[in-house]
Amino acid sequence: MFNRILLATDGSKHSVRSAEHAIQLAEMFNGTVDVVYVVDGETSKADVLHHVDKYEVKRERNEKIMPVKELLENSNVKHEIHFLHGEPGPVIVEFANDNKFDCVVVGSRGLNKLQTMILGSVSHKIAKYVKCPVLIVK
Repeated sequence: MFNRILLATDGSKHSVRSAEHAIQLAEMFNGTVDVVYVVDGETSKADVLHHVDKYEVKRERNEKIMPVKELLENSNVKHEIHFLHGEPGPVIVEFANDNKFDCVVVGSRGLNKLQTMILGSVSHKIAKYVKCPVLIVK
């Protein structure tokens, strides 16, 4: 049923909890997890301005998702990590729909401080526009 699971992460506590649920689903259905981390335009510009070495930028991005990577590596779930660029909501929706995932797992809120008061705008866009079931983890 849920053989191909997409996990959207940003390194927040909500996304780590989401990873735990994605792993459980994958284990139940003998599925795989694709992790997606989207670098928005602001972050991409800041990375270019503050770092000379592209390997340092890649290392820092990997550090942000390290808790999620560790959870996946400690499980027996096959997984793949994708770094994408653009506005997170639309990019995740497009990636999910283009690759025909069975389920998308996302945290209810991300690292954006404004989102602590309402359902995150990224998770809202995903729930509204993705063409498969979406699990929003609080």
